[in-house]
Amino acid sequence: MTGTALTAERRGRELAELSAGTTVDLLVVGLGVTGAGVALDAASRGLTVAALDAHDLAFGTSRWSSKLVHGGLRYLAGGHLGLAYESAVERGILLRTVAPHLITALPSVLPQTPLVSGGRAALARAGFAAGDALRAAAHTPAARLPRSRRISPAEVTRLVPAVRRAGLRGGVLGWDGQLVDDARLVVALARTAAGHGARILTRCRVSELHGGGATVVDTLTGTEHQVRARMVVNATGVWADQLDPGVRLRPSRGTHLVLRPGALGAQVAGLTIGVPGETNRFVFALPQPDGHIYLGLTDEPVDGPVPDVPEPSPAERGFLLDVLATAVDPAPTEDDVVGAFAGLRPLLAGGADRTADLSRRHAVRTSPGGVTTVVGGKLTTYRRMARDAVDAALRAAGRPTGRCLTARLPLVGAAPPEALARVAAPARLVARYGTEAAAVLALAADDPALARPVADGIAVTGAELVWAVQREGALDAGDVLDRRTRIGLVPADRERALPAARAALARAGA
Repeated sequence: MTGTALTAERRGRELAELSAGTTVDLLVVGLGVTGAGVALDAASRGLTVAALDAHDLAFGTSRWSSKLVHGGLRYLAGGHLGLAYESAVERGILLRTVAPHLITALPSVLPQTPLVSGGRAALARAGFAAGDALRAAAHTPAARLPRSRRISPAEVTRLVPAVRRAGLRGGVLGWDGQLVDDARLVVALARTAAGHGARILTRCRVSELHGGGATVVDTLTGTEHQVRARMVVNATGVWADQLDPGVRLRPSRGTHLVLRPGALGAQVAGLTIGVPGETNRFVFALPQPDGHIYLGLTDEPVDGPVPDVPEPSPAERGFLLDVLATAVDPAPTEDDVVGAFAGLRPLLAGGADRTADLSRRHAVRTSPGGVTTVVGGKLTTYRRMARDAVDAALRAAGRPTGRCLTARLPLVGAAPPEALARVAAPARLVARYGTEAAAVLALAADDPALARPVADGIAVTGAELVWAVQREGALDAGDVLDRRTRIGLVPADRERALPAARAALARAGA
């Protein structure tokens, strides 16, 4: 097994190998969660793999999610039982084997306020009960995700103190999986794929894609390269139709606001609020380990050119705060918003009038030119999407598919909870790095300054920034702050941490 460290030196060496004429079995374009999953699936089957991205790991939609590994409550509400079951199965695989170090069980409360009718409350309880059945069918132990239950008004306000108490009839408490960070899942996937020999190459923009490879521009140098491959997978998500015109997408923007710590009191559980007038749409207020609250999300159609970094609209910001205000008192205002982010869902075009009603199921197609494209789906189901894409590419090439191994393949840093509890490092580091947390901590052995937070009020240490450059393929300050540590979700914090990021890059010679 090759080493899992991603470095600038390794990137340069592997890009030179490809440019010199090395032909790989599979070329993957796109290094979001699906593309990184494809690279790992193929490499673990013994295929030679090159995976490229025009920007960075998790640069696109994969870093803008709600950070949930969920069982599909919304899918159940919409009657999509098959999709909900698929989500529950994949959630169980992630929790038990693939990434238990990155996922914790998150309690979430759906309060029965005066705005929640008796009929809607009954429908919600039925949905939670169906979710419990799916969890059991997916063989996820109740010790990892407990069963849902009805709770009293007092317990609702203990878990989410800001819930409006007037007329509160109690609530339903459910459980789901919460990622410590979605981008960290992508980084772990990419590094694990690299450990199986995959060439993981960021800052490589594909200008032409065909069934035999691609023309690639190294955006760091401007040099053009020809990459040769026997099979090609297009996993560029919302940009997939730019490389495969046969794909019809209808992108949808999902926006989140970042609320300051304490904006909803001492919140210890997620808050689920039904959107007034809707039967299967919800807004979530999700507490984060650093105390911030992520409030999301919207579902707005996107017309015209797809931007590299979407921006939340004022209307979406207002919508999220307005829905939150129906359930809490006092209601947070714009003064409580310290950051915002938006991601674009690569939804398949369909007959529905609203993007909120379009299917979240993924699709795989192989073009007449031999390019296999995978689109749609959800972060939770990335592994299934990757498996289907690799199978399709192999079938199109007339090769045996072999056996997918990723359901039983732990990512770098993964270990059972009892093993993680024995790692000699702070719990915060273990939650982000798993069994590698002690190695991150050890970077400060010769320089105690690296053990200190990078700025007041920010828990991230200098050692984590150095690790991002030395092991995780970070090439500039944006990679370090926006996709390896996520400090950049709060712009004011990003500005304060920028000198530390530049110091970490200089220390590593990047």
